[in-house]
Amino acid sequence: MKNPILGRPIIGYVLDFVNAAGADKTVVVAGYKSELLKEALPGVKIVVQKRLLGSGDAVNTAKKALAGFKGDILVVCGDTPLLEKGSIRELIKVHRASHASATVLTAKLANPTCYGRIARDSKGRITRIVEETEATLAEKCISEINVGAYCFRAGGLFDALDEIRPDNNKSEYFLTDVIGTMHKSGKTIESVPAKDADTIIGINSRRDLAEATRILKERILGSHMDNGVSITDPRTTTIYPDVEIGRDTVIYPSTVIERDVKIGRYCHVGPFARLRGGVRLGDMVEVGNFVELVRTAVGRLTRIKHLSYLGDARVGSGVNIGAGTITANFDGKNKNKTVIGDRASIGVGAILIAPVEVGQGAVIGAGCVVPKGRNIPRGATVVGVPARILKRSPRRRRCI
Repeated sequence: MKNPILGRPIIGYVLDFVNAAGADKTVVVAGYKSELLKEALPGVKIVVQKRLLGSGDAVNTAKKALAGFKGDILVVCGDTPLLEKGSIRELIKVHRASHASATVLTAKLANPTCYGRIARDSKGRITRIVEETEATLAEKCISEINVGAYCFRAGGLFDALDEIRPDNNKSEYFLTDVIGTMHKSGKTIESVPAKDADTIIGINSRRDLAEATRILKERILGSHMDNGVSITDPRTTTIYPDVEIGRDTVIYPSTVIERDVKIGRYCHVGPFARLRGGVRLGDMVEVGNFVELVRTAVGRLTRIKHLSYLGDARVGSGVNIGAGTITANFDGKNKNKTVIGDRASIGVGAILIAPVEVGQGAVIGAGCVVPKGRNIPRGATVVGVPARILKRSPRRRRCI
Protein backbone atom coordinates (compact mmCIF):
# COMPACT_ATOMS: atom_id res chain seq x y z
CA MET A 1 0.00 0.00 0.00
CA LYS A 2 1.04 3.62 -0.36
CA ASN A 3 1.99 4.28 3.27
CA PRO A 4 3.14 1.04 4.91
CA ILE A 5 4.45 0.72 8.45
CA LEU A 6 7.76 -1.15 8.64
CA GLY A 7 7.22 -2.75 5.25
CA ARG A 8 3.62 -3.87 5.84
CA PRO A 9 0.26 -2.35 4.89
CA ILE A 10 -1.52 -0.87 7.90
CA ILE A 11 -4.44 -3.26 7.38
CA GLY A 12 -2.01 -6.17 7.73
CA TYR A 13 -1.48 -5.41 11.42
CA VAL A 14 -5.24 -5.17 11.94
CA LEU A 15 -5.79 -8.55 10.30
CA ASP A 16 -3.10 -10.04 12.56
CA PHE A 17 -5.01 -9.38 15.77
CA VAL A 18 -8.36 -10.21 14.17
CA ASN A 19 -7.01 -13.61 13.09
CA ALA A 20 -5.33 -14.11 16.49
CA ALA A 21 -8.74 -13.57 18.10
CA GLY A 22 -9.98 -16.65 16.24
CA ALA A 23 -12.18 -15.12 13.54
CA ASP A 24 -13.86 -17.79 11.44
CA LYS A 25 -14.31 -15.45 8.51
CA THR A 26 -12.82 -12.06 7.71
CA VAL A 27 -14.38 -9.43 5.45
CA VAL A 28 -12.57 -6.20 4.59
CA VAL A 29 -14.68 -3.26 3.40
CA ALA A 30 -12.78 -1.04 0.97
CA GLY A 31 -13.65 2.28 -0.58
CA TYR A 32 -11.10 4.67 -2.05
CA LYS A 33 -8.53 2.86 -4.26
CA SER A 34 -9.89 -0.55 -3.32
CA GLU A 35 -7.88 -2.12 -6.16
CA LEU A 36 -4.66 -1.46 -4.22
CA LEU A 37 -6.10 -3.23 -1.21
CA LYS A 38 -6.93 -6.27 -3.32
CA GLU A 39 -3.33 -6.43 -4.51
CA ALA A 40 -1.98 -6.15 -0.97
CA LEU A 41 -4.32 -8.77 0.53
CA PRO A 42 -4.51 -11.76 -1.80
CA GLY A 43 -6.93 -14.39 -0.57
CA VAL A 44 -8.83 -12.00 1.72
CA LYS A 45 -12.54 -11.39 1.08
CA ILE A 46 -12.91 -7.73 0.10
CA VAL A 47 -16.19 -5.95 -0.56
CA VAL A 48 -16.36 -2.48 -2.07
CA GLN A 49 -18.31 0.40 -0.57
CA LYS A 50 -19.31 2.14 -3.79
CA ARG A 51 -20.32 5.41 -2.16
CA LEU A 52 -18.51 6.62 0.93
CA LEU A 53 -21.53 7.20 3.15
CA GLY A 54 -19.95 6.58 6.54
CA SER A 55 -18.91 3.75 8.83
CA GLY A 56 -22.44 2.41 9.27
CA ASP A 57 -22.89 2.10 5.52
CA ALA A 58 -19.47 0.43 5.30
CA VAL A 59 -20.51 -2.30 7.75
CA ASN A 60 -23.84 -2.71 5.96
CA THR A 61 -21.89 -3.29 2.74
CA ALA A 62 -20.56 -6.51 4.30
CA LYS A 63 -24.08 -7.82 5.03
CA LYS A 64 -24.31 -9.90 1.88
CA ALA A 65 -20.89 -11.48 2.48
CA LEU A 66 -22.08 -12.50 5.97
CA ALA A 67 -25.49 -13.79 4.88
CA GLY A 68 -26.67 -16.60 7.12
CA PHE A 69 -24.04 -15.96 9.80
CA LYS A 70 -25.55 -16.28 13.29
CA GLY A 71 -22.56 -15.76 15.59
CA ASP A 72 -20.80 -12.70 16.96
CA ILE A 73 -19.33 -10.06 14.65
CA LEU A 74 -16.12 -8.23 15.54
CA VAL A 75 -15.91 -4.82 13.85
CA VAL A 76 -12.56 -3.03 13.84
CA CYS A 77 -11.45 0.13 12.05
CA GLY A 78 -8.83 -0.57 9.41
CA ASP A 79 -6.58 2.31 10.50
CA THR A 80 -5.87 1.07 14.06
CA PRO A 81 -2.73 -1.09 13.75
CA LEU A 82 -1.70 -0.68 17.40
CA LEU A 83 -4.57 -2.49 19.05
CA GLU A 84 -3.30 -5.23 21.34
CA LYS A 85 -4.36 -8.84 20.78
CA GLY A 86 -5.12 -9.05 24.51
CA SER A 87 -7.62 -6.19 24.35
CA ILE A 88 -9.47 -7.80 21.44
CA ARG A 89 -9.59 -11.17 23.18
CA GLU A 90 -10.92 -9.51 26.34
CA LEU A 91 -13.54 -7.65 24.28
CA ILE A 92 -14.82 -10.93 22.83
CA LYS A 93 -14.66 -12.71 26.20
CA VAL A 94 -16.72 -10.05 27.99
CA HIS A 95 -19.20 -9.86 25.12
CA ARG A 96 -19.89 -13.60 25.21
CA ALA A 97 -19.96 -13.89 28.99
CA SER A 98 -22.41 -10.98 29.38
CA HIS A 99 -24.66 -12.02 26.48
CA ALA A 100 -24.69 -8.34 25.48
CA SER A 101 -26.07 -7.17 22.16
CA ALA A 102 -22.98 -5.00 21.73
CA THR A 103 -19.68 -4.55 23.55
CA VAL A 104 -17.45 -1.54 22.94
CA LEU A 105 -13.70 -1.09 23.49
CA THR A 106 -13.10 2.22 25.29
CA ALA A 107 -10.25 4.27 26.75
CA LYS A 108 -9.87 7.36 28.92
CA LEU A 109 -7.75 10.23 27.60
CA ALA A 110 -6.62 13.50 29.13
CA ASN A 111 -7.23 15.07 25.71
CA PRO A 112 -10.11 13.26 23.97
CA THR A 113 -10.32 15.70 21.05
CA CYS A 114 -11.25 14.09 17.70
CA TYR A 115 -12.66 10.93 19.27
CA GLY A 116 -16.25 9.82 19.80
CA ARG A 117 -17.34 10.16 23.46
CA ILE A 118 -18.95 7.42 25.52
CA ALA A 119 -22.18 8.73 27.07
CA ARG A 120 -23.46 6.89 30.15
CA ASP A 121 -26.51 7.21 32.36
CA SER A 122 -26.56 7.67 36.15
CA LYS A 123 -26.11 3.91 36.61
CA GLY A 124 -23.02 3.85 34.41
CA ARG A 125 -24.73 2.15 31.49
CA ILE A 126 -23.69 3.19 27.97
CA THR A 127 -26.52 5.07 26.30
CA ARG A 128 -24.83 6.19 23.09
CA ILE A 129 -21.59 7.21 21.41
CA VAL A 130 -21.38 10.87 20.42
CA GLU A 131 -19.10 11.78 17.52
CA GLU A 132 -16.87 14.83 17.97
CA THR A 133 -18.69 16.75 15.22
CA GLU A 134 -22.05 16.20 16.96
CA ALA A 135 -20.98 16.68 20.59
CA THR A 136 -22.16 19.52 22.80
CA LEU A 137 -19.67 21.42 24.95
CA ALA A 138 -20.63 19.28 27.94
CA GLU A 139 -20.19 16.07 25.94
CA LYS A 140 -16.80 17.20 24.69
CA CYS A 141 -15.64 17.25 28.32
CA ILE A 142 -16.21 13.49 28.59
CA SER A 143 -12.80 11.78 28.82
CA GLU A 144 -13.95 8.23 27.94
CA ILE A 145 -13.68 7.68 24.21
CA ASN A 146 -14.61 5.09 21.61
CA VAL A 147 -11.51 3.19 20.40
CA GLY A 148 -13.17 1.83 17.26
CA ALA A 149 -13.52 -1.88 18.06
CA TYR A 150 -16.87 -3.53 18.78
CA CYS A 151 -18.46 -6.94 19.20
CA PHE A 152 -22.07 -7.41 18.07
CA ARG A 153 -24.62 -10.15 17.79
CA ALA A 154 -24.99 -10.57 14.04
CA GLY A 155 -28.77 -10.23 13.77
CA GLY A 156 -29.02 -7.33 16.17
CA LEU A 157 -26.28 -5.41 14.35
CA PHE A 158 -27.93 -5.41 10.95
CA ASP A 159 -31.40 -4.76 12.38
CA ALA A 160 -30.03 -1.67 14.12
CA LEU A 161 -28.20 -0.54 11.00
CA ASP A 162 -31.52 -0.53 9.14
CA GLU A 163 -32.85 1.99 11.69
CA ILE A 164 -30.08 4.60 11.67
CA ARG A 165 -30.30 7.71 9.49
CA PRO A 166 -27.72 10.22 8.20
CA ASP A 167 -29.10 12.96 10.43
CA ASN A 168 -25.80 14.60 11.28
CA ASN A 169 -23.44 17.32 10.11
CA LYS A 170 -21.69 14.96 7.67
CA SER A 171 -24.87 13.41 6.26
CA GLU A 172 -23.34 9.98 6.86
CA TYR A 173 -24.52 6.74 8.44
CA PHE A 174 -22.51 6.48 11.67
CA LEU A 175 -21.89 2.97 12.99
CA THR A 176 -21.76 4.53 16.45
CA ASP A 177 -25.46 5.45 16.16
CA VAL A 178 -26.21 1.72 16.40
CA ILE A 179 -25.31 1.86 20.11
CA GLY A 180 -27.95 4.51 20.81
CA THR A 181 -30.53 2.59 18.80
CA MET A 182 -29.85 -0.61 20.73
CA HIS A 183 -30.03 1.19 24.08
CA LYS A 184 -33.42 2.72 23.25
CA SER A 185 -34.79 -0.72 22.44
CA GLY A 186 -33.64 -2.04 25.82
CA LYS A 187 -30.68 -4.09 24.67
CA THR A 188 -27.60 -4.57 26.85
CA ILE A 189 -24.45 -2.61 25.95
CA GLU A 190 -21.18 -3.57 27.65
CA SER A 191 -17.70 -2.05 27.50
CA VAL A 192 -14.08 -3.12 27.96
CA PRO A 193 -11.22 -0.67 28.71
CA ALA A 194 -8.22 -0.88 26.38
CA LYS A 195 -5.06 -2.12 28.11
CA ASP A 196 -2.84 0.67 26.78
CA ALA A 197 -3.75 4.20 25.68
CA ASP A 198 -1.18 3.96 22.86
CA THR A 199 -3.34 1.32 21.19
CA ILE A 200 -6.06 3.75 20.23
CA ILE A 201 -4.05 5.70 17.67
CA GLY A 202 -5.70 5.75 14.25
CA ILE A 203 -3.74 6.71 11.15
CA ASN A 204 -5.23 9.96 9.88
CA SER A 205 -2.09 12.01 9.15
CA ARG A 206 1.64 11.73 8.51
CA ARG A 207 2.20 12.54 12.17
CA ASP A 208 -0.02 9.63 13.18
CA LEU A 209 1.88 7.38 10.78
CA ALA A 210 5.22 8.36 12.30
CA GLU A 211 3.95 7.86 15.87
CA ALA A 212 2.47 4.45 15.06
CA THR A 213 5.75 3.43 13.43
CA ARG A 214 7.67 4.44 16.56
CA ILE A 215 5.40 2.44 18.84
CA LEU A 216 5.41 -0.67 16.66
CA LYS A 217 9.18 -0.47 16.32
CA GLU A 218 9.57 -0.35 20.10
CA ARG A 219 7.30 -3.36 20.50
CA ILE A 220 9.29 -5.40 17.99
CA LEU A 221 12.65 -4.46 19.50
CA GLY A 222 11.36 -5.23 22.99
CA SER A 223 10.19 -8.66 21.88
CA HIS A 224 13.62 -9.53 20.47
CA MET A 225 15.41 -8.29 23.58
CA ASP A 226 13.07 -10.38 25.75
CA ASN A 227 14.12 -13.36 23.62
CA GLY A 228 17.82 -12.89 24.32
CA VAL A 229 18.96 -10.57 21.52
CA SER A 230 21.21 -7.63 22.46
CA ILE A 231 20.29 -4.36 20.75
CA THR A 232 22.88 -1.80 21.75
CA ASP A 233 20.94 1.29 20.65
CA PRO A 234 17.19 0.75 20.22
CA ARG A 235 16.69 4.41 19.27
CA THR A 236 18.56 4.00 15.97
CA THR A 237 17.81 0.34 15.23
CA THR A 238 14.87 -0.70 13.05
CA ILE A 239 13.67 -4.28 12.80
CA TYR A 240 10.64 -5.09 10.66
CA PRO A 241 7.97 -7.68 11.54
CA ASP A 242 8.53 -11.35 10.63
CA VAL A 243 12.25 -11.29 11.46
CA GLU A 244 13.82 -14.20 13.35
CA ILE A 245 16.98 -13.61 15.41
CA GLY A 246 18.76 -16.23 17.50
CA ARG A 247 19.73 -15.78 21.14
CA ASP A 248 22.96 -14.02 22.02
CA THR A 249 23.16 -12.19 18.71
CA VAL A 250 24.19 -8.53 18.97
CA ILE A 251 22.64 -5.80 16.80
CA TYR A 252 24.69 -2.60 16.72
CA PRO A 253 23.43 0.99 16.16
CA SER A 254 21.81 2.34 12.98
CA THR A 255 21.06 -1.12 11.60
CA VAL A 256 17.95 -1.86 9.51
CA ILE A 257 16.65 -5.42 9.25
CA GLU A 258 13.72 -5.77 6.88
CA ARG A 259 11.04 -8.46 6.59
CA ASP A 260 11.75 -12.12 5.82
CA VAL A 261 15.20 -12.20 7.43
CA LYS A 262 16.49 -15.02 9.62
CA ILE A 263 19.61 -14.60 11.75
CA GLY A 264 21.31 -17.37 13.73
CA ARG A 265 22.84 -17.34 17.20
CA TYR A 266 25.94 -15.46 18.32
CA CYS A 267 25.96 -13.22 15.24
CA HIS A 268 27.16 -9.60 15.17
CA VAL A 269 25.28 -7.25 12.84
CA GLY A 270 26.11 -3.59 12.23
CA PRO A 271 26.60 -0.77 12.88
CA PHE A 272 25.01 0.81 9.78
CA ALA A 273 24.14 -2.55 8.23
CA ARG A 274 21.06 -3.23 6.11
CA LEU A 275 19.62 -6.72 5.76
CA ARG A 276 16.83 -6.90 3.19
CA GLY A 277 14.29 -9.61 2.41
CA GLY A 278 15.47 -13.16 1.83
CA VAL A 279 18.64 -12.93 3.95
CA ARG A 280 19.64 -15.98 5.98
CA LEU A 281 22.61 -15.84 8.37
CA GLY A 282 24.03 -18.94 10.02
CA ASP A 283 25.44 -18.96 13.53
CA MET A 284 28.41 -16.77 14.46
CA VAL A 285 28.28 -14.65 11.30
CA GLU A 286 29.67 -11.10 11.35
CA VAL A 287 28.05 -8.44 9.16
CA GLY A 288 29.80 -5.16 9.75
CA ASN A 289 29.40 -1.48 9.03
CA PHE A 290 27.86 -0.28 5.77
CA VAL A 291 27.13 -3.80 4.51
CA GLU A 292 23.95 -4.47 2.53
CA LEU A 293 22.62 -7.98 1.90
CA VAL A 294 19.53 -9.04 -0.06
CA ARG A 295 18.26 -12.53 -0.96
CA THR A 296 21.56 -13.92 0.32
CA ALA A 297 22.34 -16.96 2.47
CA VAL A 298 25.52 -16.87 4.56
CA GLY A 299 27.09 -19.88 6.26
CA ARG A 300 28.34 -20.03 9.83
CA LEU A 301 31.55 -18.27 10.88
CA THR A 302 31.63 -16.11 7.75
CA ARG A 303 32.78 -12.49 8.05
CA ILE A 304 31.51 -9.60 5.90
CA LYS A 305 33.02 -6.73 7.81
CA HIS A 306 32.95 -3.53 5.77
CA LEU A 307 31.38 -1.58 2.91
CA SER A 308 30.07 -4.52 0.85
CA TYR A 309 27.00 -5.43 -1.18
CA LEU A 310 25.94 -9.04 -1.68
CA GLY A 311 22.76 -9.66 -3.64
CA ASP A 312 21.33 -13.03 -4.74
CA ALA A 313 24.34 -14.83 -3.32
CA ARG A 314 25.00 -18.11 -1.53
CA VAL A 315 28.05 -17.83 0.68
CA GLY A 316 29.54 -20.85 2.40
CA SER A 317 30.98 -21.26 5.88
CA GLY A 318 34.21 -19.73 7.10
CA VAL A 319 34.40 -17.26 4.20
CA ASN A 320 36.11 -13.87 4.50
CA ILE A 321 34.56 -11.10 2.39
CA GLY A 322 36.96 -8.16 2.05
CA ALA A 323 35.93 -4.52 2.30
CA GLY A 324 34.20 -3.12 -0.77
CA THR A 325 33.21 -6.49 -2.27
CA ILE A 326 30.28 -6.35 -4.68
CA THR A 327 28.24 -9.09 -6.33
CA ALA A 328 26.98 -7.47 -9.53
CA ASN A 329 23.72 -9.42 -9.61
CA PHE A 330 21.58 -7.37 -12.04
CA ASP A 331 22.30 -7.36 -15.77
CA GLY A 332 19.49 -5.00 -16.71
CA LYS A 333 16.92 -7.77 -17.11
CA ASN A 334 17.59 -10.53 -14.60
CA LYS A 335 18.87 -10.96 -11.04
CA ASN A 336 21.69 -13.51 -11.32
CA LYS A 337 23.26 -15.66 -8.61
CA THR A 338 26.74 -15.78 -7.11
CA VAL A 339 27.97 -18.87 -5.26
CA ILE A 340 31.01 -18.66 -2.96
CA GLY A 341 32.32 -21.91 -1.52
CA ASP A 342 33.42 -22.68 2.03
CA ARG A 343 36.62 -21.04 3.31
CA ALA A 344 37.04 -18.84 0.22
CA SER A 345 38.69 -15.45 0.64
CA ILE A 346 37.46 -12.45 -1.34
CA GLY A 347 39.92 -9.56 -1.49
CA VAL A 348 39.29 -5.87 -0.90
CA GLY A 349 37.35 -4.17 -3.69
CA ALA A 350 36.61 -7.36 -5.64
CA ILE A 351 33.68 -7.41 -8.07
CA LEU A 352 31.96 -10.71 -8.88
CA ILE A 353 29.75 -10.38 -11.96
CA ALA A 354 26.93 -12.89 -11.70
CA PRO A 355 26.24 -15.59 -12.60
CA VAL A 356 29.52 -16.90 -11.28
CA GLU A 357 30.88 -19.48 -8.83
CA VAL A 358 33.92 -19.32 -6.58
CA GLY A 359 35.18 -22.72 -5.46
CA GLN A 360 35.98 -23.83 -1.93
CA GLY A 361 39.18 -22.35 -0.55
CA ALA A 362 39.70 -20.09 -3.60
CA VAL A 363 41.36 -16.70 -3.17
CA ILE A 364 40.20 -13.62 -5.10
CA GLY A 365 42.86 -10.89 -5.14
CA ALA A 366 42.27 -7.28 -4.16
CA GLY A 367 40.55 -5.23 -6.86
CA CYS A 368 39.92 -8.32 -8.95
CA VAL A 369 36.97 -8.41 -11.40
CA VAL A 370 35.56 -11.86 -12.06
CA PRO A 371 33.49 -11.80 -15.29
CA LYS A 372 30.16 -13.58 -15.48
CA GLY A 373 30.40 -17.26 -16.19
CA ARG A 374 34.13 -17.43 -15.42
CA ASN A 375 33.92 -19.80 -12.49
CA ILE A 376 36.92 -19.96 -10.18
CA PRO A 377 38.17 -23.49 -9.46
CA ARG A 378 38.46 -24.88 -5.97
CA GLY A 379 41.62 -23.70 -4.21
CA ALA A 380 42.69 -21.39 -7.05
CA THR A 381 44.13 -17.89 -6.59
CA VAL A 382 43.08 -15.27 -9.13
CA VAL A 383 44.13 -11.66 -9.65
CA GLY A 384 43.67 -8.85 -12.15
CA VAL A 385 41.03 -7.25 -14.36
CA PRO A 386 39.64 -9.48 -15.71
CA ALA A 387 40.52 -12.25 -13.27
CA ARG A 388 43.26 -14.67 -14.28
CA ILE A 389 44.50 -17.68 -12.42
CA LEU A 390 47.77 -17.05 -10.62
CA LYS A 391 47.98 -20.37 -8.85
CA ARG A 392 45.99 -23.57 -8.84
CA SER A 393 45.50 -25.79 -5.86
CA PRO A 394 47.86 -28.78 -6.08
CA ARG A 395 46.14 -32.02 -6.94
CA ARG A 396 45.84 -34.46 -4.15
CA ARG A 397 47.46 -37.82 -4.79
CA ARG A 398 45.16 -40.73 -4.50
CA CYS A 399 46.29 -43.50 -2.18
CA ILE A 400 46.14 -46.98 -3.70
